[in-house]
Amino acid sequence: MNKNIVFAICGCLFFIGSYAQNKSAQELLNEIEQNNIELKSYKSFIESTQLENKSANNLPDPQALGYYLPFGTNETEEYTELQISQSFEFPSIYAARRKWNDLKAQQLETAFLKIRQEVLLKAKSYCIEFSLLQKQKAIETIRQEQSKQIFQQIEQLFAKEQVGVLDLNKAKIAWIQEQFVVEQIETEMKIVIKALEKLNGGKPIQTDLTIFEDTIEITSMETLWQEKLATDPFIQELKANEIASFQKVALEKNKVLPNLTAGYNYQGVSGNNYSGFYGGISIPLWNSKNKVKAAQANYEYQQSNTQVVTTAQYLNFQEHYNRYQLLYKKYNEYQTTMRNLESEDLLFKAYMLGEYSFMDYYVELQFYRNASDKMLIMEKELQLLEAQLLKHQL
Repeated sequence: MNKNIVFAICGCLFFIGSYAQNKSAQELLNEIEQNNIELKSYKSFIESTQLENKSANNLPDPQALGYYLPFGTNETEEYTELQISQSFEFPSIYAARRKWNDLKAQQLETAFLKIRQEVLLKAKSYCIEFSLLQKQKAIETIRQEQSKQIFQQIEQLFAKEQVGVLDLNKAKIAWIQEQFVVEQIETEMKIVIKALEKLNGGKPIQTDLTIFEDTIEITSMETLWQEKLATDPFIQELKANEIASFQKVALEKNKVLPNLTAGYNYQGVSGNNYSGFYGGISIPLWNSKNKVKAAQANYEYQQSNTQVVTTAQYLNFQEHYNRYQLLYKKYNEYQTTMRNLESEDLLFKAYMLGEYSFMDYYVELQFYRNASDKMLIMEKELQLLEAQLLKHQL
């Protein structure tokens, strides 16, 4: 029975009820997305920034000026003047700035998606760690029970003076060590749960939730990269920055056009009064100097930066993909060999039948346990690599 439990746990990486388990993991990620404090605060930041950007495209406040001049050496009646005016930029500037604001809103959205992706990737990594700790705890619980049985057996043999105190003490230490390992795993599971709760805005999560992630043979590198180019927020942010910087060039070119002023003017003196329309125009000699060149230079930088960063991302992606493929192949070979050997359980049976002394059994046991633990480490590394490669799907 122990044999079936141990190797079923070690080999459950690929076939462990993917629908229900993936659903549980996705539900937890959805919950974290809704409750995460960092994401909530960034949404508020986006809202305030968008409102501020829109306000920058408003018309200036209208002006009302009045003059009443009763004093002086003049021989006529007092002089009165009233002027109401409204200044505004050239109409095409507002259209260009509105489009630029829309593009800046897209920049904020892609920046949010990038932060969201990092939060969910961190949460998924904790889920993978918790999943492997669950498996490890199940294995170590069986090992603890076996160590207890061995200690009890040697204790009986010691009472019959068939073994020495040295074997008794070693068996007891082995049992205590296994107890400590289980307790240590339980502590690590609590730490992971606390980390997930922190990402969940401090709200508790279901500690009995089974969160396994199936490790699969992913698609070809080029197909996966094209998918990443189309959907990954990090790359989409680069493109959004580039498009927004191009629109900034168009905006600065429009700003070269003059500002306009229109209004109403009234003048009254010596019982006479005059009224009519008022108009003015600014001459853009100094304020727009070098701004178009600066915007153009920034656009060229964004173009170059997109190419450089995308190339670096591809090389990093390629490295992760090759590591995954190599590790995936080795893991399959390792898993098949471990399933066929079933050595740890057979060794335990041989010891219980008296075919091994305690020392011989313990030395042999360490080899097989190390091999089993190595497989769990490989499994964890595989799942973390897979999560990194597929993070654009979060």
